[in-house]
Amino acid sequence: MDLSYILNHLGEEREKYHGAVVPPITQSSIFAFPSVADMRTGFSDEFAEHMYTRGNNPTVAILRKKVAALEGAEDCLAFGSGAAAIAAAVFASVRSGDHVVCVARPYSWTRSLLRDLLPRFGVATTFVDGTDTGNFERALESATRLIVLESPNSMTYEQQDLAAVAALARERGIRTLCDNSYATPLNQSPLADGIDLVVHSATKYLNGHSDVVAGMLCGSRAILRDVFKGPYMTFGAILSPHDAWLLLRGMRTLAVRMERIAATTAKVLAFAEGHPKIRQVYHPQASSNPQLGLSERQLRGSSGLLTIELDAEDVAGVERFCDALQRFLMTVSWGGYESLAFPVCAVFPPNAPLHSASPVSLDLVRLSVGLEEADVLIADLDQALSRI
Repeated sequence: MDLSYILNHLGEEREKYHGAVVPPITQSSIFAFPSVADMRTGFSDEFAEHMYTRGNNPTVAILRKKVAALEGAEDCLAFGSGAAAIAAAVFASVRSGDHVVCVARPYSWTRSLLRDLLPRFGVATTFVDGTDTGNFERALESATRLIVLESPNSMTYEQQDLAAVAALARERGIRTLCDNSYATPLNQSPLADGIDLVVHSATKYLNGHSDVVAGMLCGSRAILRDVFKGPYMTFGAILSPHDAWLLLRGMRTLAVRMERIAATTAKVLAFAEGHPKIRQVYHPQASSNPQLGLSERQLRGSSGLLTIELDAEDVAGVERFCDALQRFLMTVSWGGYESLAFPVCAVFPPNAPLHSASPVSLDLVRLSVGLEEADVLIADLDQALSRI
């Protein structure tokens, strides 16, 4: 992969816009045609032609080319959020009476889509522990049409053997979808492992500046045309030209950001694994990770997202730790230039038990390592841990 060419030049036909180094924002909702015949051609293939920005836009098209190239895909569609990209992929893959198999701990809105929304339309879902490929095979039914993966996931970082699951699905004519937001295309290539569709919350590392909400869906042109003429055009959850332009800006530095984040995360990880107030550390490269061998085989590098399980007696201790943080901003999401902390307990009432019936324990705090110096972040964690 010629990474620098993809990020800095691919799709940027500078001769069309006066040699400008930065492509302009084509902030137009509609595009005119010189003749009825030309307009008829536009209507015949809105997937490729510029007619209406709800379908295709020149600025968004540049972004699509770049992300597709990064994933080794034939094409890519851009959405107004990662959740929209996942929903479009799912709705284009199933119909009433079908069955879906999904990993046990997906992104919360993926779980909501599959568990709460799809049953209204006669689509059932079975959630399985994806760390064992055999669980997928045992969950398959004659009506199974889609397997939804998230490797690693974004809280406890369970992985699936993508090549093995892809082979299992292909033998049975089942489509596979993998959320690759955590690893980014730099650190994992699901399509090369045989996965059919790859989705990204581009809000995270692809953008990297915490100022855009976006989603990308990559795969074969045939499947994406099907997505385009169905849920993409019907639901209208598109990415605006301005947000696409911001994403192009963010992706210029993707490689250097991920390199810096990986180096810093390695130091933060080592600190966390040795601290007495941290009971466990979740990260694909953590020494305690039971899937470390799969991480080494399937991932090319590290991401900056890790979760720590605090040795706290109650939720109040977790809150004291989080409230004491000075360099980690407490918020949702991840993948920006700034370091962030997300306490699971914030989603629950203040009197909730530390270990409840929720999918994850309330003593977990997810950390997103940004571009700050490692010693600064470690010192901040150390002083906050002393408050537990």
